Amino acid sequence: MAVKSAARRVALETLGWIMVIGGIAAIPLPGPGLLILFGGLALLSQQYEWAEKRVDPVKNKALNAAATGVETNTRIVMSLLGIAAIAACGVVWILQPAAPSWWPVDEYWWLWGGWGTGSTQIASAVVGLGLLVYSIRRFRIRGEEPPGD
Repeated sequence: MAVKSAARRVALETLGWIMVIGGIAAIPLPGPGLLILFGGLALLSQQYEWAEKRVDPVKNKALNAAATGVETNTRIVMSLLGIAAIAACGVVWILQPAAPSWWPVDEYWWLWGGWGTGSTQIASAVVGLGLLVYSIRRFRIRGEEPPGD
């Protein structure tokens, strides 16, 4: 039984660190960086006191960003347009059309990554849409206030 709990602890800790590193990388890149970072810290907070102290500030920052993102109809529409653009790029990446005449390098480098890149873009759009719907329901429909800093 101790081996099973030790293996579980190592697996959760490994996943937590992967999520923290991925979340930090995704903050400046397209993707739900704060959400991934929060998930990683939540996993690590089960083992480390330092992580437990950082869960609430990251959660509050993510919820404040979510509330700010749906304050106006313009922000919601812009978010929807961004989500649609990411999904459309994913579809184009999967379909792999020929490189246009203006493409300056070898066609091999046109839309490099193929279906793997396209499917991750579509998955990001689905996650983004889910987070937008969540934010609208929580902060616009129910009228909840975001947490203080």
